[in-house]
Amino acid sequence: MENINGYIKTCPFIQSIINSNRNDSIPVIVSLKSEKAYNKSNVATLSKRIKYELPIVNGFACDMNIQQIKKFYTHEDIDFISYDSRIHSIINKAGKTIGVDKISSIPLTGKGITVAMIDTGIIMHRDLTYPSNRIVGFKDFLKNKQKPYDDNGHGTHISGLVASNGISSKGKYKGIAPEANILSVKALDYEGNGKVSDILSAIQWVIQTKNTFKTRILNLSLGTAAQYSERFDPLVKAANKAIENGIIVVTAVGNNGPNPKSILSPSTSRHVISVGACDDRKESVGSNLTIPSFSSRGPTRDRVKKPDLLAPGVDIVSLSNTDVAGYSSLTGTSMSAPIVSGVVALMLQEKPNMTHFEAKKRLIENCTRIGLSQYDEGAGVLSLNKLFSIVSKEATK
Repeated sequence: MENINGYIKTCPFIQSIINSNRNDSIPVIVSLKSEKAYNKSNVATLSKRIKYELPIVNGFACDMNIQQIKKFYTHEDIDFISYDSRIHSIINKAGKTIGVDKISSIPLTGKGITVAMIDTGIIMHRDLTYPSNRIVGFKDFLKNKQKPYDDNGHGTHISGLVASNGISSKGKYKGIAPEANILSVKALDYEGNGKVSDILSAIQWVIQTKNTFKTRILNLSLGTAAQYSERFDPLVKAANKAIENGIIVVTAVGNNGPNPKSILSPSTSRHVISVGACDDRKESVGSNLTIPSFSSRGPTRDRVKKPDLLAPGVDIVSLSNTDVAGYSSLTGTSMSAPIVSGVVALMLQEKPNMTHFEAKKRLIENCTRIGLSQYDEGAGVLSLNKLFSIVSKEATK
C-alpha cells in the first residue's frame, strides 16, 4: 500500500485487498479533506450506489469497485477511505452505588431535556407514555417506518434507564431522569447490528433536527472495533461534530475487556464522555467494587486514557420491548452509558447552559476511585452524592 503525504489513506481491510485481482464492489465510507472537496467530488461517478451523503465527515457512504478504489484513493482530495463495517449494540439494579437511592431528595427530574438514543428503536412503553408521552420523536433509518417499534429490545431498555418514570413498577424501576424526553433513532436491526454508515447518517440527522426536538444529549450504546487513529475514524469524527454543534455525547466503551486497548469506537474519541461498567450487585462505593471482565479497557490506539468514568452495568433492570408494562434485565456497558446520560439530563435542568466539556469535567470531578489503573476505571465510579452534594439522613443525626 502506497504511503501518501506521510500516511496511508485506507483502512486495514482495504489495504489487505486493494492489490488483489478482485473486481467486486464493497461498501465504503469516503472522507474528503474539506467541504470544498466534498462539494466538487466525483465520487458519484465512480460509485455504483450512493447510500448516504455524509457532510458530517465531508464524504459519502457508497458501494465502490475495488479496482476503482485502487485508482481513486491517491487523489489529492481524498482524506481516508474506510470499509463500511458492522457496528453493534453493547450487551453482554442501578441503585446505591452511584446514589440513585437518594436522588428523590433533589428537585431535579430532567424535565424538558431531550436525550437522543441511536439504537434498535423503542416501543410505546407505559413508563414513557403515561401520564404524558415523552417519546418526542422517532426516526427509522432501516425500514423507514413511521410508528415507533423495537424488534430487539436494547433501545427500549436503555431509554428506560434514562427516562422511565417507573409507573408500572410503582416507582421501583425508575430511570435517572424520570421526566426527560426521548428521541428514538433506529439504526440497528433486530439482532442489534448495523453499519457504520447508518450510524453516521443518524448522528447527522440528530444534529440537523436538534432545534426541532430540543436535543441536548446523544447516547451511543454501540460500537465497533477501533481499527485506526481518531484522526481518520468516521464515527469519532461524527461524534466530535455533534459536540461542536452543542450536543453532549455519552458513549459506552464496549464489552471487549479485560485486555488493554479494547475500547471501541466512537469511545476512542478523546472528547466524548466514555463510560465503562462496574459491578454493584453486592457492594457500595468504596467497598470493594469490581469492574466486570467484559468492560473494555484503555488506552486507545492514540494512547488516550479511557474510560472516563464508570457506572453500574451488571444485571440492570429496565423496560422490556415485549410488554408495554414489563421489565427485563441486561448486562453491559450499554447500560452504564444511559445511566450517565440520565445524570447529564439532571445537570442540564439545573444549569441549562452547560456545555459538553463543562459536563464532562463536572462528572469526572465527582467520581470515587476504587483503587485500579486509570486505564481500567478512569476517574472512578460516578457519585451522585458528590455531584449534587446530597447529605444523607444518617450524617445529620
